Amino acid sequence: MKRFAVLLATVFILGGLGTLSACSPEPDTTGAISNCVRDLFPSYNPKIMDQCVNACKKCDRGTTTTCTTSCTLKGAR
Repeated sequence: MKRFAVLLATVFILGGLGTLSACSPEPDTTGAISNCVRDLFPSYNPKIMDQCVNACKKCDRGTTTTCTTSCTLKGAR
């Protein structure tokens, strides 16, 4: 039982470290993402789910799952 508790604590700590690093992405210092979004959608609206997900997938190189989650958290419908 003690081994299980140590294993569980280790997994929790390592999993938490990955989560923390994912919550602080590197800033886009070149503006490349903004330019990419403008090129895709001249009248981009991040509240429109299709536009938000497509921009995320193309410009941020995200997946459908991560982009849908990200856009939902940003308030897209």
